[in-house]
Amino acid sequence: MIHGSIVAIVTPFRDGKIDEDALKNLIEFQIENGTHGIVPCGTTGESPTLSHEEHEYVIELTVQTVKKRVPVIAGTGSNSTKEAIRLTRFAKEIGADAALVVVPYYNKPTREGLYLHFKQIASQVDIPIILYNIPGRSGVNMTPDTIARLAGDFKNIIGVKEAAGSVPQASKILQLCGMDFLVLSGEDALNFPLLTIGARGFISVTANIAPKDLSDLYNFYVDGEFDRARDLHYKLLPLNEALFIETNPIPIKAALSMMDKIKYEYRLPLSEMAQNNYDELKQALSDYGLIS
Repeated sequence: MIHGSIVAIVTPFRDGKIDEDALKNLIEFQIENGTHGIVPCGTTGESPTLSHEEHEYVIELTVQTVKKRVPVIAGTGSNSTKEAIRLTRFAKEIGADAALVVVPYYNKPTREGLYLHFKQIASQVDIPIILYNIPGRSGVNMTPDTIARLAGDFKNIIGVKEAAGSVPQASKILQLCGMDFLVLSGEDALNFPLLTIGARGFISVTANIAPKDLSDLYNFYVDGEFDRARDLHYKLLPLNEALFIETNPIPIKAALSMMDKIKYEYRLPLSEMAQNNYDELKQALSDYGLIS
């Protein structure tokens, strides 16, 4: 059910509040361009600055807008196990298809702490769970053996969004967990390379602005048109680089505002781009043909 190009969708704001109309329009833009799934309330969705009520509202609005046309994988992670359980339970009750649960950040749990954290969530909420390993954000790397232990012990832990930036680590996960385990690239520059080792898709930032090319890259690959998939990988490379010139989701929200899809607005501590970086990003979008 879960595969392909999955967008880590932004949370648009207007005057400090969630822009409901803009979010609905972004979802329709994604579905119209072949996106295979949508992740609300991930890193790109600025989940750390959403209140509990807002977090639930964004998940619910996404589920209601998507209407089962593609899977909704709700971001429900927290560095508090109890809070992660509560958010994951809400996602199940509201009709999300799966939960994306990030490795706890800031408190830097041990391997055993990571295992026990995800054990509690998987045991208490009967929903497909995708682990989210992003050591650059969380401060701790969930090793392949811990992932394999969790996958072996809990049938509803179905995969991992792997954003450690390491092809060898992703390979080791697949070797230990088997090719039926869902590995999704969490770094746009590695989407194509990870497909070649057995990943079944990616959760993409770049898909926010170039959904068709990302969905085409995946579709070409699974259809055996490897050269066309590789060509898209290289076409997307400069855009991927520009979108990470500052901390995500600062550039992707700036890019969407340049495309007149959202207001250019963040929540502190995120702020608008430095002017030189903004100009470089604008040039990259122009070169790609996304703006004139």
